[in-house]
Amino acid sequence: MVAASSCYAYLDFRPCNHYNNNNNALSSLFGSNSISLNQNQSRLNRATNSGRAMAIAMNMENEAMVSKNNPPMEKRRVVVTGMGVETSLGHDPHTFYENLLQGNSGISHIEDFDCSDFPTRIAGEIKSFSTEGWVAPKLSRRMDKFMLYLLTAGKKALADGGVTEQAMAEFDKAKCGVLIGSALGGMKVFHEAIQALKISYKKMNPFCVPLATTNMGSAMLAVDLGWMGPNYSISSACATSNFCILNSANHIIKGEADVMLCGGSDAAIIPIGLAGFVAVRALSQRNNDPAKASRPWDCNRDGFVIGEGAGVLLLEELEHAKKRGATIYAEFLGGSFTCDAYHMTEPHPDGTGVIICIERALAHAGIPKEQINYVNAHATSTPAGDLKEYKALVHCFGQNPELKVNSTKSMIGHLLGAAGAVEAVATVQAIRTGWVHPNINLDNPENGVDTKLLVGSKKERLNIKAALSNSFGFGGHNSSIIFAPYK
Repeated sequence: MVAASSCYAYLDFRPCNHYNNNNNALSSLFGSNSISLNQNQSRLNRATNSGRAMAIAMNMENEAMVSKNNPPMEKRRVVVTGMGVETSLGHDPHTFYENLLQGNSGISHIEDFDCSDFPTRIAGEIKSFSTEGWVAPKLSRRMDKFMLYLLTAGKKALADGGVTEQAMAEFDKAKCGVLIGSALGGMKVFHEAIQALKISYKKMNPFCVPLATTNMGSAMLAVDLGWMGPNYSISSACATSNFCILNSANHIIKGEADVMLCGGSDAAIIPIGLAGFVAVRALSQRNNDPAKASRPWDCNRDGFVIGEGAGVLLLEELEHAKKRGATIYAEFLGGSFTCDAYHMTEPHPDGTGVIICIERALAHAGIPKEQINYVNAHATSTPAGDLKEYKALVHCFGQNPELKVNSTKSMIGHLLGAAGAVEAVATVQAIRTGWVHPNINLDNPENGVDTKLLVGSKKERLNIKAALSNSFGFGGHNSSIIFAPYK
C-alpha cells in the first residue's frame, strides 16, 4: 500500500486561495490562511474564476458536440482498481478479508458509551481508529465519525489503487467523481446540536448542518482531490452503497467520468442510534455471547447486530486503468434496483421486488443466471428478511449446483448504509483470492434452508465465474450488483 504521506499528505481540505473568504465560518472549517483581499483583487479573482468556469463549460459543450457527431462508442467497461475499508475486523482490505476467512467475529460489547440500561449492549464497534496521516487533527475533532470513516476509506482506496500524486496529475479532474453515501449521516453532530439548542441557539456549532448532511463527505473529499466530476450522495437506507456503486459505474459507462470513488459510510453506534433500532425491535439481545449474536439463516436468530464503518471502491474505465498500469482486481458487470412498494420495514412476502431486481441485474450485466456461482447475501440475521432473500435466491439460481452463498454480516454485523460497500470489498476479495468466507453461527439452519447452497463454518475454495452482492433497505429498497474476474 502506498504510504499516506505520499498520497497528498493528509486531508486538511484547504481550497485554493482564490476561493477563500475569511468572513464566514467555512473558512475556519477548511483551515484557510488569513488572507485579506482588497476589492480589486476580489474582482480579479472573480473574473479569473468566471473565466475558468466558462472554459470548462465551453470544453464540455465541445465534447458534447463531438459526441453527437460521432457514431455510438463501444460500451465502456468498468473495473475495480482500488479498495478501502474501516471495519471492526480491520482497516485495510487484506486484514479485513483474512479475518473473514478465519471466521473471526468483530462483534463485542459496546465500550464508547454506557448502555447498561439498554436491552441490547453489543455491536460491531470499531475499537481502534486513527485518522493520523489522512485527516487534519482540527477536522478530526469536529467531524462525525461517519465522515471520518468515509474520508479515510476513500483515501486508502486511492492509495491501494496506486494513485500517487504523479498519477493524479495525469487525471482529467473534470472526469473524476465521488459518490459515497450514508443512510443516517452525522447523527452525533446533529444530536449534539439539539442538546446545545436546549440551552440557546448561540451554543450551536456553526458547522452542525454541513457536517451532518450525507453529501458533505463526498463533497469534502472532492475538494481535497480537486475532482470536479459527478459528486453527490445517495441515501436509500441499507441499500445505499449499492445504489452509489451502480450509479458511479453508470457515470463511467456513459462517458461522464473516467474514475469514481464510491461506496458508503455510517456510524450509528451512539445512544440515539442504538435506542432507535431497539425501539423498532430489530436488534439481537444476545448480550452474554456477542460473537454468537449475528446468525443469518439460523433458527435461533433474534435480530441483527448494528455495525459501523465504511467501504469505498475505486472504479475506473478499463482503458484509463490500463493506460496508467493499474492493477485490476475485478470487473463491474452491472446491477439494478427496485422497490417492493409493500411496507415501511417488512420485505415483500413473496420476494417479488428482490426477484425482479436480480433478474434486471443479470440483464444489465448481459450474463445468464448460470454464470453466477457466488452470492454475498444481504442476510442480516432477522427472522423474516433472511428467509425471504433465501427463497428469492433459490427461485433465481436454485438449479445451479456450483452456487455458494454467505453473509458477511455474520461477523461484522449490519453496517447500514455502509454494508453494501464493505460487502462489495469482500466480494472482490473472494474473486481475487479464490476463497469465500464462512457463515459463522449457523448451528441450526432454518427449516427449508438447504445448507448445500450455503458456505459452511470454514472458508471454501471457489473459482468464481460471476458474483452477485445484494443489499436491501427500509422502505422496500432492493439493490443487486455483479462483479466478475477481469478477462
